[in-house]
Amino acid sequence: MTHVVVDPVTRIEGHLRIEAEVDGGAVKEAWSSCTMFRGIELILEGRDPRDAWAFAQRICGVCTTVHAIASIRAVEHAIGAVPPPNARILRNLIIAAQNVQDHVVHFYHLQALDWVDIVSALSADPAKTSSLAQSISDWPLSSARYFAGVRDRVKAFVERGQLGIFANAYWGHSAYRLPPEANLMAVAHYLEALDWQRRFIKIHAILGGKNPHLQSFLVGGMATPVDPDAQASLNMGTIAALRKLVAEGLDFVTRVYIPDVLAIAPFYKDWFAIGAGVTNFMSYGDFPLDDNPQPELYIPAGIIRNQDLAHIEPVDQAKIVEFVTHSWYDYSVGDGEGLNPYKGETHPNYTGPKPPYDRLHTDQKYSWLKSPRYDGVPMQVGPLARMLVAYASGRPARVKELVDKALTQLGAPATALFSTLGRIAARAIESQVLVESMGMYVEALAENMARRDYRIQDTSRWDPGSWPKDCFGAGFHEAPRGSLGHWVHIKDGRIAKYQCVVPSTWNAGPRDAKGQSGPYEAALVGTPVAKPEQPLEILRTVHSFDPCMACGVHVVDATRRELARVRVS
Repeated sequence: MTHVVVDPVTRIEGHLRIEAEVDGGAVKEAWSSCTMFRGIELILEGRDPRDAWAFAQRICGVCTTVHAIASIRAVEHAIGAVPPPNARILRNLIIAAQNVQDHVVHFYHLQALDWVDIVSALSADPAKTSSLAQSISDWPLSSARYFAGVRDRVKAFVERGQLGIFANAYWGHSAYRLPPEANLMAVAHYLEALDWQRRFIKIHAILGGKNPHLQSFLVGGMATPVDPDAQASLNMGTIAALRKLVAEGLDFVTRVYIPDVLAIAPFYKDWFAIGAGVTNFMSYGDFPLDDNPQPELYIPAGIIRNQDLAHIEPVDQAKIVEFVTHSWYDYSVGDGEGLNPYKGETHPNYTGPKPPYDRLHTDQKYSWLKSPRYDGVPMQVGPLARMLVAYASGRPARVKELVDKALTQLGAPATALFSTLGRIAARAIESQVLVESMGMYVEALAENMARRDYRIQDTSRWDPGSWPKDCFGAGFHEAPRGSLGHWVHIKDGRIAKYQCVVPSTWNAGPRDAKGQSGPYEAALVGTPVAKPEQPLEILRTVHSFDPCMACGVHVVDATRRELARVRVS
């Protein structure tokens, strides 16, 4: 039995430690530990609820909009504010752009290097690479000359010994299977995606002033005026710019991202049977299509238990609880009981081990993440959960069409989705579905402008004097990494309590009071490991979830040194 420690896990947001016991060439047991402390929930207590989104948005600098959206929805739910149609449409556009850009970045820049060998690409034949690229897509950047240029650029980079973003990897590992030409094609698209994502996310700059951390959100709506006749507002020029950016996004996803996933997957088809882990899935649903109290959602909500796609349950937030049995927190009710986020507590209590340390105390508390459970069981959240619920629900119909097409092309059964590679495929399919839907939102905004409907905020609830003295709200959002919830208790116009349960807490949390593993821990069991000293396969499964530890926690110094002092006037 070999004890493997991966710390820190790189190419993620935040600090994650994975420990595993490897025996007979496979993981027998695994533990997931987030090594940073959450602090935003405590920072928000006592503040004006209308300001909460600006603080909450800073939980993460990668999934930049998600906490603002969930926070605003929570406060709106508590005080009864209803954003008008234009605000709903703008939020849908912002959310969709965030998801699509985040998924592309994840595949090429955070996950691909687990499957693509950069060193192998240096020996590729550019002519054969061109032939391969043209066989899977009509993307214009596919000539032999183009790929020769990419190869020479990377080669010069390597020869200078300045590996930069390609450093600290397991190049030459036996688990890499792509031929040199496929590796070179993937490297070229890695570099193209860097430039593409920068251009595509201009949608956020147009609608929110900047990226990351948009500045145009408001409780009850948005702060961006809509007026086709005003230069300083969102106008028909804006509509034209959005149409162009959405079209470019659709082009890249359709002709580069999707073909690359379908080209790489056949070399790793055994990974369609690896990394299933937790077989329960949850989606809160998102992208409201109307302004009813219970709106129709473009991406539906639902619960799937034990991979049973024939039965979709509605989500009941009352069934959500968090345990701290193996987390560095204390509950006033004791560590053996879970608390619903409305009653949630954030009482940090680090009990060791003292850094630096060789092993976690996995029989005790070992993570700064709590352990969320739905109706007593762990849930996997994220693009796979959303696509499974959509596939089983039959809406949007495009999901089933794309999933069936991909499975047919790969010669894989539907059960292949419950895997490490299934999570990667689901993320690509969701990107296609969402980028196609963005045109619908742009046109809806244009139609409202044409009707001279400029409503952008519900001002009737802006004054705290119009709020209940004591109220509660919950805001839900399907962030790129999965189901995100914010819960707020407002009393006398101020935040009395605030709790967040984020996607990476659902997926990366430690064992609960019953000893049930979270999705990361469960998915790693059975993962093959050829070289324990180079655990590339462990990274493949962990990266397939797209970890974001910054969302789950914030920094603390174990020696209790003061890191910073903030004065609030």
